[in-house]
Amino acid sequence: MADVPAPIKKTYPEIFKPVMVSRSFRFLWIGNSLSTFGTAITNVILPLLVYELSHSPMSMSLIMAAYMIPEVLILPFSGILVDRLNRANVMRIADIIRFVLTTGVMILGLYGVLSIPLLVVMMGFMGLMNGLFQPAYSALRATVFVPDIRNSANALSQFSEQLLRLLGPSVGGLIISFTTASLGFGIDGLTYLISFICLMFLTQEGMVSKRSPRTASFFSECFEGVRVIRQRTWLWVTILFFSLVNIFISGVATVLIPWLIKVHDQLPDFVYGFVMSGAALGSITVAFVFGMRKKWRYRGILAYSGGATASLALLVMPFAQHAVLLTILMALTGGGLMLFSLIWQTSLQELVPPEAFGRVASIDMVGSFALLPVGFLLTGWLSEAIGGVESLLLMSGIAALSNILILLVPAIRKFD
Repeated sequence: MADVPAPIKKTYPEIFKPVMVSRSFRFLWIGNSLSTFGTAITNVILPLLVYELSHSPMSMSLIMAAYMIPEVLILPFSGILVDRLNRANVMRIADIIRFVLTTGVMILGLYGVLSIPLLVVMMGFMGLMNGLFQPAYSALRATVFVPDIRNSANALSQFSEQLLRLLGPSVGGLIISFTTASLGFGIDGLTYLISFICLMFLTQEGMVSKRSPRTASFFSECFEGVRVIRQRTWLWVTILFFSLVNIFISGVATVLIPWLIKVHDQLPDFVYGFVMSGAALGSITVAFVFGMRKKWRYRGILAYSGGATASLALLVMPFAQHAVLLTILMALTGGGLMLFSLIWQTSLQELVPPEAFGRVASIDMVGSFALLPVGFLLTGWLSEAIGGVESLLLMSGIAALSNILILLVPAIRKFD
């Protein structure tokens, strides 16, 4: 089990409490932060490497499909594996395989034998490992983030992740400018290796304290998380709600905002990067503020107010044609979504039994990811049918109104 923080005299801000008092948190935090940094680097390098190998946008589409489809397919089944096996061991397996894959991409690239088919296969296995790793990470985090540090642990984790995602693209740009794109995959591989080493110290924390009965079939146990979710209105309503509303928010943020800045407003290319940095800065600010308190009240209202704020900020963006205003609005978007995410993570850790956490986390992730391709296609079709600005206003308006109306559900509004 996770170590219990010892009572010591508090001489530090609440958000840094997990680092000071929990050895388990330190190892998990260091490993995950570094691997997040490596991923942020490769997210910039991957498209450039693909276009070095092939000038076809279809190649990039194939790469992303190869990554996303295995991840979505394995999620319903990875949850039961996570709830049967030591979570730290599952994460170590995923990390060492990802280390081998990313190092392999670097070596093949340096020797000039990397090709699109090879990259498709490797990214497919990367997606598969990510679908295995993430439910295990969520379950292990629920064990390590004990109630005394839960708020600050979630906030500090998100704060550091967003900060590294902000710095990663800059480092990736420097790597491309002075060396070769393939080297970025080697750096990413090194972060997976360090994460693997950190997880060596968390074997005890990764143990499942209570095993589920084995009388049911494997397929039935895969969906045992549904029973747990149905017992709490907050859980099933939020998962169902966000799986649908995420279609609109992601479609606007990923497809229409770049179009708005580049095509509609005809602003310079660097403005888009500047505006997207605003989202990260908004997320970092909210994470820091959230982590400064041990407990927050009226979390149902706070969470959905964050979603409404993010949606309303997107709604206003067509009327703000200045880079600074666009950045402020994107910061509100990032901050609102971060507030929702932090409250959701802490609520899962409070309400879901440890022995079922992997399955619940996998269902949550399926809800978040499975319909995203539908959202992207819907956004593209709608923008062609009624226009980009009109689509942005309609989709963000639906998202904002939905976040407000959901508060009419008593269990959501009164969640504290």
